[in-house]
Formats: sequence, C-alpha cells, structure tokens
Amino acid sequence: MSNRYKIYRAALLILVMAVSACKKDSLNLVPTNDIIADQVYSSAEGYKQAFAKVYASWALVGTKGPTNLIGDLAGFDPAQTDFLRQYWNLQELTSDASTCAWPDPGIPEAVYGMPGPDNNMIKGLYARCIYQITLANEFLRESTPEKLSSRGIRGSAVTDINLYRAEARFLRAYQYNILMDLYGNPPFLTEVDEIGKVNPKQIKRADLFNYVESELIAIEGELAMPMTNEYGRADRAAAWTILARIYLNSEVYLGTGKGKYTEAIKYASKVIGAGYALAGNYKNLFLTDNYKTSKEIILTINYDGFKTQTYGGTTFLINANIDPGMNPASFGVPGGGWSGYRAKSTLPLLFGDYSGNTDKRAMFFGAKAANDDISVSTDGLRTTKFRNVTSTGEMAGSQDGMLSSLDFPLLRLADVYLIYAEAVLRGGTGGTMGQALNYFNALRERAYGNTSGNVTAITLNDILNERGRELYLEGYRRTDLIRFRKFTGGGYLWPWKGGIKAGKSLEDFRALFPLPITDVVANPNLTQNTGY
Repeated sequence: MSNRYKIYRAALLILVMAVSACKKDSLNLVPTNDIIADQVYSSAEGYKQAFAKVYASWALVGTKGPTNLIGDLAGFDPAQTDFLRQYWNLQELTSDASTCAWPDPGIPEAVYGMPGPDNNMIKGLYARCIYQITLANEFLRESTPEKLSSRGIRGSAVTDINLYRAEARFLRAYQYNILMDLYGNPPFLTEVDEIGKVNPKQIKRADLFNYVESELIAIEGELAMPMTNEYGRADRAAAWTILARIYLNSEVYLGTGKGKYTEAIKYASKVIGAGYALAGNYKNLFLTDNYKTSKEIILTINYDGFKTQTYGGTTFLINANIDPGMNPASFGVPGGGWSGYRAKSTLPLLFGDYSGNTDKRAMFFGAKAANDDISVSTDGLRTTKFRNVTSTGEMAGSQDGMLSSLDFPLLRLADVYLIYAEAVLRGGTGGTMGQALNYFNALRERAYGNTSGNVTAITLNDILNERGRELYLEGYRRTDLIRFRKFTGGGYLWPWKGGIKAGKSLEDFRALFPLPITDVVANPNLTQNTGY
C-alpha cells in the first residue's frame, strides 16, 4: 500500500513549532522557536505538514532517530514520553497482566499498582497526551475559515483542511479520553483559549466525559466514511468505537451508578455494520502486514524501522517481552531482546492449559509461570504476541536489527464485539443476548479453529476473562478491571498487587492515577486526586 506511511513521512519534513512541557503549566504552551504561524501555515502544503505532526506525535517522540534524539518534550528522557510505551505500561504493568525486572525509577511501583505523582510513567504519558492536545488546538486555531481566507487558501484545499480539522478534533478527544480514564480531572483548554495568558483550569471527570462525547458526536458526519480514509488516519468508525468505549465505562466516569449501555450498543452496532470482519488468523493481527491481511483493524498507530524510529511503540513491545536466548531473529529483531518483561502468572492461567495450544491466542515462552522475584528477568513466562515479521515469515524493515515496522492495532473489531456483548449483559437495550453470544463465540471459533470452545451462555465474568484472552497486552486491562470492580480492594489478587508476592488489597483511590506533582505545584488551579 503506497500511502501506508505517507502521513508520518510528511511529519518528518515539517519545521515543527516546538513545544516544551517543562514550562510552568502543561497546557499553557507557546512556540519556543522562531517559526511563526504565518510561515508554517502559508500554503496548503504547510497545513498538511502541520496536520501530519498532530498524528506523528502518536508514534514519534522528537526529531532525528532514536540515537541523538531531540525530544518534543524538554525535561524528559524521550523514551519516557512515547505514547504507546507509557500508556501500555500504565495499563498492563499495574494490572494482572505484566511485570518487569528492570529497576528503572517508577517501574516497581507500577508493577505493584501503586505509582505516585512523581512516577516517570505518570509524568511521561500525561505530558505526551497534553502535547498532542496542544498540537491539535494549535492546528484548529490556525485553520478557521477566517485564517484560510486571509492566507489565500481556496478550493479543494479548503475541503481537505476541513477534513483535517475533524481528525484533529478526534485526536484531541482521544487524548482527553485517555486523561479522563487514567487521571480523571486534568487541566483543560481548547483552541478558543488564549495560550500563554492564563493557568489552565481543571475539569471534572464527568464534565470531561460530556465534552469527549459531544466532540465525537459533532464530528461524526465530518469524518471520512469507514475504510475510505488514508491508512493510519481516523474515520467515522474510529469515532464510533471510542464512543462505544466511553459509554461502556460511563458508570465509572460519571459516578452516577448507572451506565449508558444502550448507547454503547448503538455505536458498537454502527461499527459492526460498517464492513469490518474478523481476521482469519489471530496471530496475523500482530505481524507487520496486518494492514493487508484482514479487515478487522479500525485504526493503527504506524511504525517503520527506517522512517519512524523510536525505542517506544512496537519496538518496545517486541523487544521488552523477549530475551536474547529466544532467537530474536525469529521475531524480526536479530539485534534485539531486552530481557525485561514477562507475564504475571494470572495471564497464562486465563487460558487454562496454555501449553496444550487449544486456544491459539496463548502465545507464551518458558516453563516457569510463577512470579517469585520480580528482579529476575526469566521469572515468569515471556509473551510472543508481537513480531516484526510478515505473515509469510519475512523479516520486516529494521535499520539496526532492533527497530520495528509493526503497526499497532489501536482499535479493532474484536473489542467492539465484546463491548456489544457486555453492554447487553449490563442491561442495555437495542441488542439481543443471542447476538451477543454469537459475537462472543465468533472470537472463540477463531481462537480454537473450530466450535469446540463455543459456549451456550455467558456471564459478565465470562466477558472479563474473554477480554483478558483476546485483548491481552493491547492496553485494556487496568481499565477493564476497574469497570468490573476488581482492580482495587482484595476480592481479586494477583502476584505483587500492592507490593507483596501473594498480592494484597489496593486502596480504592488507586482507581485513579495522580496528577504529576510538577503540574500541581506549578498550576494553582489544579487539585490533586484524592489519596495522593
């Protein structure tokens, strides 16, 4: 597909209006170099390059490659501000899915489910989300009809830029959705706020839910139809998927004791009816030609071992989960294998006798599942889900034998099937239990290769376990456990939960992460989340 990396290649050419997150206020950011808006946005091509940067900030952490890297966010190790790496860590390390032997600052506390306001990952992900929101705000501020007219932008270029605006609003809503989910009550600014003049005000979680919902509904008709946009760019199905997700989690976000499950069914049904289909082979979803082997993936974050180099993203997912003794070349990274991450024993146990290979989604390496010492890199099974190879076994692009060209499937149909099923079980209307069971069994049939794993009835606990099997290590687990009320408290324990080997109860306040202490100190409008 010739346009596969077009949107990110454009970003590598742009003279970016560099934004520094070490300023006093994270959302109160202004350009710090000599490139002014009238230069960047002087032509239709300039608008496309600026738009590309909004997308590229998902995958890239700065200019140049992973060595001699100039990070977007001053004051941070660039490896600590990659979106996917930090989001994945905070979703999977803090849950019952993954653990890590590295003694890097912040990692043990995350493994225990207890990261604090000075944790590197807490600060890094927060800064990356804020940075992408800031880029989207700036693009929207500079692409109003008045600005386009004053700069002589006419004709089809206006149509293109209006589509870019809708996608920029999607990307901003997506990042606010992440902040809502993990941090609850972040600072809030849009393109109408004057930057550099005021401290951003804090928004309450329920109000942020209403904002994200309203933004995604507002742009629904302005985004491209499903499966018609340039690869790696959002369309209507992406917006529908995020709407379905936030509605499924709405009881948590709104704190009302009542969820919007009927709405979750409505938007899940829109995605399901849009022409997507499950991949025939589960493992192909996590290989480098995933963009052409199925119609299951709704939106990706794009990576390339030559053109979008980073030690985060799927380079991290592949290398961190394997060891040099596992033949890294078979994973497409002959110079890789970082010997750090492995599964908490609760993950392979979801598959029962995972060594029997009846459920083909169980991709583990090793013989010792128990997690007795988190400082030992082989203490637990390694996961082999992600590979820098094609479905035909060919090694994909990698400049140094370590970097990955695997695109991460950020949104895919299997999740939507399970959203539909769960929303029906939680009492939503507009769906049927029969259809929910069909979607559930469709995933089981793919996993087993036949109907031997099919069931005749499902419960909410079945949904949680199936999400654990289908979506493991894809950045869902902590959010899922919180929705099912199993993350905090002592009713469900996993290794090293709360900092002890057998696991212990976590305080309820840990269902929200803290705001970074640096931002709370700098901005008097921010109140730290309870418990921190």
